[in-house]
Amino acid sequence: MNKIQKLIEENVFWLIVLTVLVISVAMMVEILPLAFSKSVTQPIEGVKPYTALQLAGRDVYLREGCYNCHSQMIRPFRAETERYGHYSVGGESVYDHPFLWGSKRTGPDLARVGGRYSDEWHRAHLNNPRDVVPESIMPAFPWLAANKVDAESLPAKMRALRRVGVPYTDAEIATATKDAEGKTESEAVIAYLQSLGLALKNKR
Repeated sequence: MNKIQKLIEENVFWLIVLTVLVISVAMMVEILPLAFSKSVTQPIEGVKPYTALQLAGRDVYLREGCYNCHSQMIRPFRAETERYGHYSVGGESVYDHPFLWGSKRTGPDLARVGGRYSDEWHRAHLNNPRDVVPESIMPAFPWLAANKVDAESLPAKMRALRRVGVPYTDAEIATATKDAEGKTESEAVIAYLQSLGLALKNKR
């Protein structure tokens, strides 16, 4: 046994081969079954695809890097569920491409933020966070109130998402530009944030 161990540890080729093999087996055992599990591939009751404006807001949210400080995954620990609500389940994120779970938090988790604050609160918070949360270290995003949403690009984005399983209808895609036209990026982000966690909140 010691000879085999020594051979593996001293031979980089075999070390790489065996490491890849172990990782491959682990993926097949741990990850592959999830691809066929309804709990993570089927939406839970009440989950709907984002509207055109919400989708535009999600794009701005990603562009500005909001997910670097705010996760959207409540872990199944008492300290988290008491603060944020029901722990996150796979079925609520099936239409998210990419999903924004993660566990790194500088700011609070946003998985259940929908409906907790008014649009006006979110507007003030995005413009200057310290106006509503004096101890906040979040940067201000005043330009979002001035920038207009790129409504023209939304139909193409929705068609692309439909190819990967988001059930957008032809009618929703056809009216996407009109639905978001003239809206500011701030309005779009607020629409996105207000949509988060509503399915589980309404279910409970």
